[in-house]
Amino acid sequence: MGFFHHESDQAQAYNEVTNAPHKAALSHELIAAAASYEAAKAYEKHCATNGKPASHAQAKELLAAFSGAFVDHMVESKGLDFVDKEKAKHQAKKQAEDGLQSHAEWQY
Repeated sequence: MGFFHHESDQAQAYNEVTNAPHKAALSHELIAAAASYEAAKAYEKHCATNGKPASHAQAKELLAAFSGAFVDHMVESKGLDFVDKEKAKHQAKKQAEDGLQSHAEWQY
């Protein structure tokens, strides 16, 4: 099972953001939650295909890349501004890393 279950706040945010119309009024918090959910899904898929990363730091880098790509895509498709984009990227990375940290594999 991934970091977030399908009924989590992040999963609900993902559904809301991906189904929003162009030029939707979406908050950076909502986009961040959706991005962290998408990053967790992409990370799980990456691990299934390529194996798990060698370190916690590499796992965090993957999550940052996956969440950043999702935010970029949403900003381009929904017409959001630069400030919301940067806030969403930062917050998405933090949420995804928190999810990773709570995952049993990376607990210290």
